[in-house]
Amino acid sequence: MRPSSDSGAPPSLQVLLWRRALDPHIGRWSLPGGRLRADEDVATSIRRQLAEKVDMRQLTHVEQLAVFSDPRRVPGPRVVATAFLGLVPSDVDPEVPEDTAWHPVDDLPRTAFDHESIVLGARDRLRAKLSYTNIGFALVPRDFTISLLREHYSATLGYRVSATNLQRVLSRRGLLVDTGRTAPSGRSGGRPATLYSFASHDVQITDPFAAFKPPGTGRERSS
Repeated sequence: MRPSSDSGAPPSLQVLLWRRALDPHIGRWSLPGGRLRADEDVATSIRRQLAEKVDMRQLTHVEQLAVFSDPRRVPGPRVVATAFLGLVPSDVDPEVPEDTAWHPVDDLPRTAFDHESIVLGARDRLRAKLSYTNIGFALVPRDFTISLLREHYSATLGYRVSATNLQRVLSRRGLLVDTGRTAPSGRSGGRPATLYSFASHDVQITDPFAAFKPPGTGRERSS
């Protein structure tokens, strides 16, 4: 998953899907995946599958999402799937095969098997972790403006986030570092925006009781 990188369109969270060329569910969009080899663990397998099938190698974060074991999830012999959440920053835009494309999570095409449920489960996991961890580092470029950070949080959470409040919360947790540099000025000129980076690029629980909430539903809770 990644936030959209097209500045001309409303921000959205995207997922990489590829179109199945074989039955069952030929022609439907599905998550990249495959069988576990005898000589690898599941974490190694998922990185191999992404590299081989959709040429995706630049992941900033990977974590196990859940095991999907409904006996009816796949036609024919039973298949148990272990799903992973993988994140790609918005400035990474690798070339992908012709049968592969990024799709908005909130406007998915017809998917194969139970893959829509898996995608939505991954979205919900990411939304939750934005509240109580520093996982935002995996969505943005190494250096970013607060405006860009706000766009990416908004795209992931599904509602518009206040840039001022977001900076206040993350700064209070010690997550943001002022790089001492500024972004190039835009066409309209004006004061150049400060560039920030995340203090750590490993996932850390920063506030276990925090919860970002949409406007009008109450303030963020924090210990």
